[in-house]
Amino acid sequence: MFEKVLVANRGEIAIRVMRALEEMGIASVGVYSEADREAPHVHEADEAFLLGPAVPAESYLKVEKILETAQRAGAAAIHPGYGFLAENPRFADACEQAGIAFIGPPASAIEAMGSKTRAREIMKKAGVPIVPGATEPSADLAAARETAAEIGYPVACKAAGGGGGKGFRVAQTEEELAEAFEGAAREGEKFFSDDRVYLERYLDDPRHVEVQVLADSHGNVIHLGERDCSIQRRHQKLIEEAPGPHVDAEMRERIGTIATEAARAVDYRSAGTVEGMQVGAEYFFLEMNTRVQVEHCVTEMVTGIDIVREQVRIAAGEPLSIGQDEVELRGHAIECRINAEAAHKNFAPAPGRIDHYIEPAGPGVRVDSGLRAGSEVTPLYDPMVAKLITWDVDRERATARMLRALAEYEIAPLTTLIPFHRAILTTEQWANGETCRDLTEDRKWLKSLAPDTPAPAAEEDGGSTERVFAVEVDGRLHNVKVIGAPNPTGGVAAGRRRPPRRERSGGGRGGGGRGPTLVSPLQGSVFKVVAEQGADVEEGALICVIEAMKMENEITAHRAGKITELKVSEGAAINAGDPIATIE
Repeated sequence: MFEKVLVANRGEIAIRVMRALEEMGIASVGVYSEADREAPHVHEADEAFLLGPAVPAESYLKVEKILETAQRAGAAAIHPGYGFLAENPRFADACEQAGIAFIGPPASAIEAMGSKTRAREIMKKAGVPIVPGATEPSADLAAARETAAEIGYPVACKAAGGGGGKGFRVAQTEEELAEAFEGAAREGEKFFSDDRVYLERYLDDPRHVEVQVLADSHGNVIHLGERDCSIQRRHQKLIEEAPGPHVDAEMRERIGTIATEAARAVDYRSAGTVEGMQVGAEYFFLEMNTRVQVEHCVTEMVTGIDIVREQVRIAAGEPLSIGQDEVELRGHAIECRINAEAAHKNFAPAPGRIDHYIEPAGPGVRVDSGLRAGSEVTPLYDPMVAKLITWDVDRERATARMLRALAEYEIAPLTTLIPFHRAILTTEQWANGETCRDLTEDRKWLKSLAPDTPAPAAEEDGGSTERVFAVEVDGRLHNVKVIGAPNPTGGVAAGRRRPPRRERSGGGRGGGGRGPTLVSPLQGSVFKVVAEQGADVEEGALICVIEAMKMENEITAHRAGKITELKVSEGAAINAGDPIATIE
């Protein structure tokens, strides 16, 4: 077994891996960028090394620097977590060339499954059902039009090297194909250095069901049941659960066989996930993720198997610690991704500082987090900052436990998806096990999740302010709201709990209320400017696209009128609250 392992990642997954290593008696080596000097994962590691500047390309994606650090620290292996270099075959191969074990699958398996078109071709030859569509990228838009005509609309345009919802665009009609194809190519180049795009049939409201597999170097390949990840926004997961609410024993056995056959087809080793689309009783292979998944936690909760521990054992040449006949699913688990996003602003990224932080606890509650009070969530990295997982004997009770835990979770003043999760888990759609797309794509419903506007701050002339006091009456504690003169001491009123600071309501996706100035709701960089100065626009017309936290965010006109001033340019940095345009 390894004596020391470098964890080539950050945030909650780095801490998750380091905890497993500590339990196995293995020393951990952390790495960090200049922006992460004070990040919790740095302090969790037994030792930590600076990689470079905050930009991922100069730190967490710097292969040579990571290998140099591993050799300097004397690490015998590297665990990549997920994201960054986790599915980079060149990195896996570089580790092998440097004599360092890669805690993941062989480079050949990553390469085979990393290209979605090649993976589809391999699965088709292996007899695994695939979503109808192409097994080769379209050479250009003209070729894509021919393929789309053969498949039939709607079609999904997907980056050949994509994953995690990146490089995925839908064209409902031929008129929408050019924009979808070019958008998928652009994101593929940006996130995966691969602008190739292939087309497949877009299935209307399918369930996203995936199977966890484990494979060692001794010929053992098993599956740990399925996870349902159907609740998504922009084709990126928000809530996951295990087992799937619409998967019976017969389907579980069938898709488990599909997953293990897919793993054997590429001589897989390590933990991996076979993703698929469930349409009624049908199941189609979608792709294979050659890494530990964000949502691996729900599988761990219902099986009792530590997936990260198995990864380390497999990389060390040891056999799986469990056989297929020993895998048993018990109870139900749910995971809510705690993203720094404003659901009421169509899931706009919401980076910022955390001053107040309390995690929920109690029976059946697990928190995988990269946060603490004082942490700064920057726009440079993924918006997911923590994961909240609950377990109970069935789905209904696991939901009740999740709602209790969400109510306990305090993160302030950072805007997160906690209000969204609390709202959606109380809906009839969730209770029925639906995909909830009618809610996640409903702008009006999302806007209803906007936080309450706080009372105005007191003015220097003695204006009123709102305070909350904890008052005990006949031995019972009551929270009492008082609106009146400011606290003469200038402090916060005494109470059982400090009221969380709330974000002011912006009044629309672009912010700025209904006045003439359209302001940026987030910090990032201007990726694209669509509107022109002097043009007449309707309310909701696209003005520009801002890139932040690995997502492209469309900023639309908050009112109809003429653009008298356009204050943004492509490639420029922009802060939340900066003016974008004046529409009069």
